[in-house]
Amino acid sequence: MGQGRLDAVTTSDVRGLEQLERAVLDDTASLAAALRQCLMLAGYAHHEELRAWALKELEGYPAADELPSYRKVPAALEVELTLYLPGQIIEGRTRRISVVQLPQSARERGIRESAPIRQGVRELEALIALNDRLIRLSPPGSAEYVLEMTREQQQGGNESTEITALNWAIAKPSIEGVLDHIRTRLTQFVAEVRATMPAGQQNPDPNQIDSAAQQALNISGGDNSIFNISAPHAKAERGGAVPRAPTSTNQRP
Repeated sequence: MGQGRLDAVTTSDVRGLEQLERAVLDDTASLAAALRQCLMLAGYAHHEELRAWALKELEGYPAADELPSYRKVPAALEVELTLYLPGQIIEGRTRRISVVQLPQSARERGIRESAPIRQGVRELEALIALNDRLIRLSPPGSAEYVLEMTREQQQGGNESTEITALNWAIAKPSIEGVLDHIRTRLTQFVAEVRATMPAGQQNPDPNQIDSAAQQALNISGGDNSIFNISAPHAKAERGGAVPRAPTSTNQRP
């Protein structure tokens, strides 16, 4: 991440490390606040990759982006049913299903008992606050899949059952683990910066920020390959040289 990109940049001090350190070590403080501190520090250091990572954790990862492995969590598949029985309608029944009970189109799309957590940290914090035990998220395309599953039920002679929703049922500690992992990465980043600063230095310089980011924020992809958060034009903004295209190692589309 950013090796050799700071040669032409002056080594003026970077402000904000102390504020970030306080934020990441305060478990009662919002993780979103710590990430905003990281965003500001990365701005002072002109470190585009660090800014890109902090911004994605704040705002969420787009559907086209490969997720780091810590944002993929175990999740049970669950359907909600409406039963049309003689003289009564029973709504809101839930039932666990296996992958083989999904429509072929859902299996081909890769819907499994593992949920991608693309939401920003503020939304994740809100989901944790609102739920006691399970957090339910809908897989992409779920509206189409429930129609297919209902049609399969009717074709099989079970006309009294309508499937109304398909969800991932995620244990609350799994989402808490995602947030804890992000906070730990931020803490590791601060520790790496501190380790590069000699005694008496008050603020780090951009080279120390870059070195710490390489050590702390190389992210493992879903297949355990390593890829870097990259940002276009990072080299040009740091030193005025012609930018190279962002590269990654075995990063999937």
